Amino acid sequence: MKNPEIAKILYEIADLLEIKGVLFKPRAYRRAAQTIETLPEDVNAFYERGELQKIPGIGTGIASKIEEIIETGSLEYLEELREELPQGLRDLMEIEGLGPKTALRLHKELKISSVEELESAAKQGTIRALKGFREKTEENILQAIEIYRSAQERFLLGLVLPIAREIESRLNGLAAVARISLAGSIRRRKESVGDVDILVTSGEPSKVMDVFTQLAEVKRVLAKGKTKSTIVLTNNLQVDLRVVEEGSFGSALQYFTGSKEHNIRLRAMALEKNWKLSEYGLFDKGTDKKIAGEDEEEIYKALGLSYIEPELRENRGEIEVSLKGELPHLIEHGEVKGDLHVHTTWSDGSHSTKEMAEAAKSLGYEYLAICDHSKTLQIAHGLAEEDLRKQIKEIESLNSKMESFTVLSGIEVNIDSDGKLDIQDAVLKDLNIVVASVHSGFKQSEKKMTERVLTAMHNDHVDVIGHPTGRIINKRAPYPIDLSKIFEAASQLGVFMEINAFPNRLDLSDLNCFKAKDFRTKISIGTDAHNKGHLRYMELGVATARRGWLEKKDVINTLRLKDLRKLLES
Repeated sequence: MKNPEIAKILYEIADLLEIKGVLFKPRAYRRAAQTIETLPEDVNAFYERGELQKIPGIGTGIASKIEEIIETGSLEYLEELREELPQGLRDLMEIEGLGPKTALRLHKELKISSVEELESAAKQGTIRALKGFREKTEENILQAIEIYRSAQERFLLGLVLPIAREIESRLNGLAAVARISLAGSIRRRKESVGDVDILVTSGEPSKVMDVFTQLAEVKRVLAKGKTKSTIVLTNNLQVDLRVVEEGSFGSALQYFTGSKEHNIRLRAMALEKNWKLSEYGLFDKGTDKKIAGEDEEEIYKALGLSYIEPELRENRGEIEVSLKGELPHLIEHGEVKGDLHVHTTWSDGSHSTKEMAEAAKSLGYEYLAICDHSKTLQIAHGLAEEDLRKQIKEIESLNSKMESFTVLSGIEVNIDSDGKLDIQDAVLKDLNIVVASVHSGFKQSEKKMTERVLTAMHNDHVDVIGHPTGRIINKRAPYPIDLSKIFEAASQLGVFMEINAFPNRLDLSDLNCFKAKDFRTKISIGTDAHNKGHLRYMELGVATARRGWLEKKDVINTLRLKDLRKLLES
């Protein structure tokens, strides 16, 4: 079994234990699942070396269960938990807003044991009859069910991209493969994808298809042919492989990258010149002469366009701007000098400050901001003022020993329902960076939520607003907030908006980044890393920034340390 499958089992154990009302253990299993899910190395390699307990958050008990999963493909403990609880309760817990106690109560009092039964009860108005429930509760449930169902068909970019790259790498290692590239929405770096598209050129397509359809992760083969094959992986992700002619690789890559709306515009531009554009190339309709096709750049150049990066191909004005030769020089991953939001063992992280710092330095960063949770978030072991003072001293000590790298002291302070922060100003003023975030009270009106965040922004010590809309992709919709007012105030106050690069957040979204740029609001990218492996999520934050048309100048952590310090202190 691969990391995602093992993590899924651990997540289910956590959910079932939570339903039973077990304390502490659910958090341990969920933390272990998150660690396994994001490990940069195959967990089987740790098993073979006898080093499972060296993985952060994996103790003796959980390690023995991972061993059983690897050796047998199943886990007796999980089967026992499933038998103890009514079928369908775990599905209910997948609905945002329904915790274990609520799910169990709905099952006991209304005999609800499936999402379908929950939907029916909400539509019929029977849930509001229970004490503590209202008509608005039913509306929220129905909205959450809609999000849940759409999520069943989508996969988070951050979890799928490593899988797609691994398949790409294996195929690229074949002598029969000449050129290869990911295509589709994953190449455009959309926050979630429905499937994965891969294009290759090859003189021996049958050999390539044989290897592709016999990959170890294949659950079933939906189709196998000379030019196209489709497989479904064990995690139910569909992957399509197409073999195209060498002379058409560029046009095929452009066509299958999309988006559909972008391609429609390009085809219309071709028709205006009496040309036709397809996956096979760009042709003159009168003579059928091929104008371009081997490379993408040829296609755009022939149509009078400068090359449009894949992340911009969404028909959001990129063609008009390209015609003027005014496309932005999108931020590059290598331009990022540091990560401005990570957690450590001081709160709910898996690695120490030193371990996180060393990992960040190995990535070529100049600096790293430690922003553990503050005291209100007790479930994450948030820090009180006295703890924060101790952490500052630890960071100062670490900085005295590290060369060519600096750890910035910070906090992810909680924004209360009235906009106040839960750490005293006397302590906040001694930090290098303060990220302020909303972690509860998501049902406030747009007016109240906007005022709440604006109040926090007017605190002189707040530098960044963390995950500004609170969304969880495929699970929780953004809370209502007037981002125009937030961005306008941010520009005036010198407060920065975060792109939280964690795979299920990517918040700000690409569209909101685009909007922030209009207000000249500066952006901070932080991975929200809870272990060393999460630091790689910076790539997702940069991808979101690129989709939002952001350039190096728009993102504060492209600054060298001395310039960043000046900006934060101004």
